Amino acid sequence: GQPSSVNGVFQKPIEGVSMMYTFEDAKAPSTRKTQYFEMLGNAAIYVDGWVACTTPPVPPWSSVGADLDFVTEYNWELYNTNVDFSQADDLAKTMPDKLREMKLLFFAEAAKYNVLPIDNSKTARLDPAIRPSLTRGRKSFAYRQGQTRIPEGASPDIKNKSWSITANVDVKADTSGIIVTQGGLFGGWALYLNEGKPVFHYNFIDVAHYDIAGKNQLAPGKHTIKMDFEYEGGGVGKGGTATLSVDGKQVAQGRVERTIPIRITLDESLDVGSDAGTPVNLDYDVPFEFTGKIDKVVIDLK
Repeated sequence: GQPSSVNGVFQKPIEGVSMMYTFEDAKAPSTRKTQYFEMLGNAAIYVDGWVACTTPPVPPWSSVGADLDFVTEYNWELYNTNVDFSQADDLAKTMPDKLREMKLLFFAEAAKYNVLPIDNSKTARLDPAIRPSLTRGRKSFAYRQGQTRIPEGASPDIKNKSWSITANVDVKADTSGIIVTQGGLFGGWALYLNEGKPVFHYNFIDVAHYDIAGKNQLAPGKHTIKMDFEYEGGGVGKGGTATLSVDGKQVAQGRVERTIPIRITLDESLDVGSDAGTPVNLDYDVPFEFTGKIDKVVIDLK
């Protein structure tokens, strides 16, 4: 059975109908009679071959959801898949009572499984800026080696502004690995060592890649590596200049022509000491764990 609590934390039930019985008898009649569906405000309910579903009010690729009330303004369709598997014959107008019954069943299932209230927004729901955040208003953030999978909404907002990274490290001559990174192959940035040489890489949504790299290996021992990004201003998504220094001495400088303006990543994270997602470029393989020691990484917003 399922535990009701783990370490004092109440557990939600694992919902649904087990399919184990089908492994023993492939011809066994189905024990799952009802299934609800909901995604981005598009909804449906299946009951014994009958399907009631909403007509998508906007195309899937639209960044803005429909300005409609889900309960009163959405259009619903009705199909009997027992005789109309391809859902070609919409029975909503000829069988309004059946449609009403199916809609009530959808709301009953939606209430039972915590689907309500229905949110039909799209881009807005993905914006971490509209959520409560511990990082809002802060300018300086300190991290330690091994802190990974920090979501963007809980990370420093480095977009559309000047910012810097200061990392205190202890290395050997050929130390490699991620110092700190955010995002991945489809957009992001990373500060890392490649066989002892410091590199700052900025990936503009995989359209353009910018490498600012030192030419010489770090000597064995403790060092302070700093990346200063000076944003040019004049709007969002503009470029800037990245300056890389070691122990106060500039080792590289380069131009980043364009920066990510709104959201760096949907599903990747801020990681210190390794890369928990995809790489920001193909010069290294994840997790690319740092082979030296990282005392502290500080990100400052300007």
